[in-house]
Amino acid sequence: MNQDKPHVLVIDGMALLFRSFFATAMSGNYFKNDKGIPTNAVQGFARHVLAAQNLMQPTHMAVCWDKGMHTFRNELYDGYKANRPKPAEELIPQFDMAQDLSEHLGWMNFGIVGMEADDTIASITHKWQDDAKFTIVSGDKDLLQLLHPSTEIAFTKKGFTIYDVYNEARFLEEYGISPLLFPDVKAFMGDTSDGYAGVKGIGPKTALQLVQTYGTVEEVIDSLHLLKAGQRTKIETDLEMLKLSKELATIRRDVPIEAELDHLLVQNISSSKFDYLYEHGYTILARQLQN
Repeated sequence: MNQDKPHVLVIDGMALLFRSFFATAMSGNYFKNDKGIPTNAVQGFARHVLAAQNLMQPTHMAVCWDKGMHTFRNELYDGYKANRPKPAEELIPQFDMAQDLSEHLGWMNFGIVGMEADDTIASITHKWQDDAKFTIVSGDKDLLQLLHPSTEIAFTKKGFTIYDVYNEARFLEEYGISPLLFPDVKAFMGDTSDGYAGVKGIGPKTALQLVQTYGTVEEVIDSLHLLKAGQRTKIETDLEMLKLSKELATIRRDVPIEAELDHLLVQNISSSKFDYLYEHGYTILARQLQN
């Protein structure tokens, strides 16, 4: 990677917000402000972003969000994410609070109604892939398909500073396929947390072998006559679900990103912001920023 290129930190806001919520909610600690509204997820999210910034020293930054629970994937398939529990009551007000805080601290928010944060992240890295290098911070393994010579992913592992970092070379070594084929692997094996089934009876290992040997879902389908009878039957039985699963697993890269790269420049957080933090009961965050 060319060191002279801008380094953009792309934050999966949803992932960090959920992670921060569960980290403290487990012990019943919601850090309510004087209006009785929980702030645990919001403050944890912001502290996580600051720690990542400190560690990775980006020149630019973007924070990506889901906008609403209903996306184009629900239009494609009723069962998409249908088995996920609704967010906890204490988390619901914190979605908007986190986006307001992010904006207040000078971080640019992105999110499009009907799209997931993943699609927005992908569209940002795709739009500027020749002009910048990217580090995506998330806990979502689906994002592996976005690895590219210009893009690495730092998966949250422990606390605010321990990450499992993937680049394209590591992915190739571990999976033996291009990151672009990761949705094809997911299509065969399905994803229970996202609620799509893939092909019944095909697990991660066989899914990867099929893609390593034949390529895309479409190429595997063209090669059905070469497969063992058992595998062929499984795929033929679930052919429509397989095609649908690929569509659901594929992250879109064509979300309109209404910004110029220099809008994403990292700014210093001025002390004039502290009043806002104290006003909203973000005292842990305010203290950290004043140190």
